[in-house]
Amino acid sequence: MSGAEQPDRVAPGHRVTVEDVRALVGPATPHFALQLRDRVARLIEGLPADDPARIEGERAIARLEQIARDGQTSGHVQEYELPLPSLHLEPTHEA
Repeated sequence: MSGAEQPDRVAPGHRVTVEDVRALVGPATPHFALQLRDRVARLIEGLPADDPARIEGERAIARLEQIARDGQTSGHVQEYELPLPSLHLEPTHEA
């Protein structure tokens, strides 16, 4: 997954929308959640606190952090599939 943003989302004069945020975070999985979080943060950073896209972006950031931490246990988990694990790594025990 590239960290680069779609050109139309960062074009001068483009007004960031709730749909922009939702399109960006729609395919989130634990493995890409933190990359998507960073992209959403860059996308909304200049918006006022009461802007609907910023509010949606902040909600998305919280959800992405939770997915990265806890894994994905809902959504598109099919019958007989295991949920996607989080990125939490167990500490290594070195001798």
